[in-house]
Amino acid sequence: MTDFTTVQLDFDPRGFATLWLDRPEKNNAFDAAMIKELILALDVVKDRRELRFLLLRGRGRHFCAGADLAWMREAADLDYAANLADAQALAELMYNLYHLKLPILAVVQGAAFGGALGLIACCDLAIGAVDAQFALSEVRIGLAPAVISPFVVQAIGERAARRYALTAERFDGERARELGLLAECYPAAELDSALEQWIATLLQNGPQAMKATKDLLREVGSGALNPALRRYTESAIARLRVSPEGQEGLRAFLEKRAPAWQEDRS
Repeated sequence: MTDFTTVQLDFDPRGFATLWLDRPEKNNAFDAAMIKELILALDVVKDRRELRFLLLRGRGRHFCAGADLAWMREAADLDYAANLADAQALAELMYNLYHLKLPILAVVQGAAFGGALGLIACCDLAIGAVDAQFALSEVRIGLAPAVISPFVVQAIGERAARRYALTAERFDGERARELGLLAECYPAAELDSALEQWIATLLQNGPQAMKATKDLLREVGSGALNPALRRYTESAIARLRVSPEGQEGLRAFLEKRAPAWQEDRS
């Protein structure tokens, strides 16, 4: 397996992985090396068929303080072509995260600034601490949240994205929950115990059904009705009903027993 220096990939025997941002001494600020390693880690995860879902976390006090200062100093001296290459690498990370087949749950504590909001927005679900601090801080240094903007708009809506991208004001976990960036927020001391409840909930569900549901919802998008979407949804449920997991789930329900994927939990 790939050896990482800025991230860590842990595999839980219950059937999920945790991808850690692992630069706590730098508040998990990302640079070119971390972006590259995150892309590589996602490649590892996508090839592990036994995985049910992925957690995205940050070691230490902060989830991610945004871009690394040393990396930003280097970027200031790069020409357009080199800066474009940097942006393309970040975009590859965001798009790969967003399109990962596995459901992804982000867990946020401390600071989540700049590109960190993009990481969170690319995940299917996110929980965080009440006192976590969020900001689209790019305009404060004369930049814009360009690469992450499509994902942020999807997560919190166009109007809220305009406000926070143009003002760069900070907001806390409660506000992040109101905006829809977080599904729930908890006192910082209770975040890990709350996470265990989320893990237990996800482990109740059919692994292939969760992946299929993620594909389904991406196809449905905003829910605009058209004949092609109708045909897609019809075939989606038909495929699931005849699949081995769908058959097991239906039989377990009718026989009033736990399905195999719950019995196999260790």
